[in-house]
Amino acid sequence: MSYLELSFDLSEQTPDAAEAACFQAGALAVTFSDASDEPVLEPGPGEMRLWRHTRMQALFDARLADPWLITALAEALGIAPERLCARAVADRVWEREWLQDFHPMLFGRRLWISPRHETVAASDAVVVRLDPGLAFGTGTHQTTAMCLEWLDSTDLRQLDVVDYGCGSGVLAIAALKLGAKRAFAYDIDPQALLATGENASDNDVADQLTLCASAQQIPTGCDVVLANILAQILILERHRLAPHLKTGGHWLLSGILASQEAEVVSAYRQCCDMTRYAMRDEWVALSGRQR
Repeated sequence: MSYLELSFDLSEQTPDAAEAACFQAGALAVTFSDASDEPVLEPGPGEMRLWRHTRMQALFDARLADPWLITALAEALGIAPERLCARAVADRVWEREWLQDFHPMLFGRRLWISPRHETVAASDAVVVRLDPGLAFGTGTHQTTAMCLEWLDSTDLRQLDVVDYGCGSGVLAIAALKLGAKRAFAYDIDPQALLATGENASDNDVADQLTLCASAQQIPTGCDVVLANILAQILILERHRLAPHLKTGGHWLLSGILASQEAEVVSAYRQCCDMTRYAMRDEWVALSGRQR
């Protein structure tokens, strides 16, 4: 299949209305992107946070695209037809394109993250087979890599682990494969929970994993809390995170820039003395024990 992409800058249109107009015109998919170069931090629960200058791309089946599609869509959006940029997009097997760049990776002494189509030969390997789908987290980012190395170095046998902001579920699944008794995976993104559930099933640990759509579903008194999210979210969520961890339980916080380390350490001082576990490039991971 070949595709026709129509893109335009959002200005007076609201995202919801523009998206609805595209789907009503026959779009197969709609995406938002940055029209300038502005970072967007992680949104809060239920929030859809976009850039100040946002561009929308709508993908149509080129075989079914009506010659009057551009005119009709422009009218529905309330913009001039010349504001719509059209380009042909060739079909590609996107999953295979992604898999070309994803190969087994070792974290610590024995923990491997591997795509499903490859084999790890090491006799003592603990292998997490992972195709993350639309959710973030394969271990390639420094923040995730530091968490995986910490898990490999920690005795997790019979422990209850919380993966707060689970993404693909890689941390929760790795903890279970390394001997944890139960894991509780929480994320505000339904797609992340879907990917985590599928990945847990593929790794035969689904019966030990609880998917949590709200923080209230996470039990109190767990043994380990892993949170690989942005520093400002870690600071804002500290009072919600702390009750989930028992006295003497392990903290591991990642997603922190070195310039933010002191602020995060200070924010958690009431419940824990955080120390730097590792640093990669400009990213830091902190660990500590709950008082």
